[in-house]
Amino acid sequence: MIVYFNDEFMEKDKVCISPDDRGFLFADGLYEVIRSYKGYLFQAKEHLDRLSYGATHLKLGRTDFSELEEIARELLSRNGLESENATIYFQVTRGVAKRSHAFPTPAPALTVYAAASKFDPAAADRKRENGISAITIADTRWARCDMKTTALTANILANQAAVENDAQEAIFIRDGVMLEGTHSNFMAVFDDVLVTAPLSNYILGGITRNFILGLCRRENIKVEERPIFEKDIHMASEMMIVGTTTEITPIVRMNHTLFRAGKPGPVARALQAAYQREIDHLASLK
Repeated sequence: MIVYFNDEFMEKDKVCISPDDRGFLFADGLYEVIRSYKGYLFQAKEHLDRLSYGATHLKLGRTDFSELEEIARELLSRNGLESENATIYFQVTRGVAKRSHAFPTPAPALTVYAAASKFDPAAADRKRENGISAITIADTRWARCDMKTTALTANILANQAAVENDAQEAIFIRDGVMLEGTHSNFMAVFDDVLVTAPLSNYILGGITRNFILGLCRRENIKVEERPIFEKDIHMASEMMIVGTTTEITPIVRMNHTLFRAGKPGPVARALQAAYQREIDHLASLK
């Protein structure tokens, strides 16, 4: 596999990360995952804009990462993935410096890594078709979930809890509000209105989330961005997670309780169809 590392394309096994890299020592860095639909980079600018947002708030000293879109295309080409479904992973850290909590002076060069991998949609397609099980879990994350940092310990523990409960996702709850999943945004339908948590420092501004809100406006599906309270979730007619690799995946079981007789609902189905139409259209324009 050919990857990109600090201005060079090279074999993956040739990459050497310094033990003094602040990404390794402190998780002092950011990441993004862009989906490629047979060469079409889904919402690439939006992903890189979010990377810039995180870099601004982490004070990385650099906010323009626009060249990464061309690097993504080059990785697809070099790995023979231009006509395949793939994902491109980007990671940017503050760089290599003597271990100290304070920012190093002078600032080191950022460490930039990128890799493209083939994505087999079969497993994700089954989940989208049949729905998944989810659990709820207390949100123990820090208060800057709006930045896509590599510090994912709380997400890992929550996702593992889901696995141990025969579920595929865990939904974080803070102060009685259902916020988002460990690697997805959360949505529910109440009285034919699709509801999702408003943007704040407690959720990640999902690229797919925003894309779907735009789809809803075009498909005349009513949307509200407001808190979803755990105490009210029994009144929802549908629940779903959305994300780069999950796209729109219905939840049919929550905390071991079957939901909607274990069948995805009409709003999820309508959104799945609209999403696929839009992807097909955009991919045809590339």
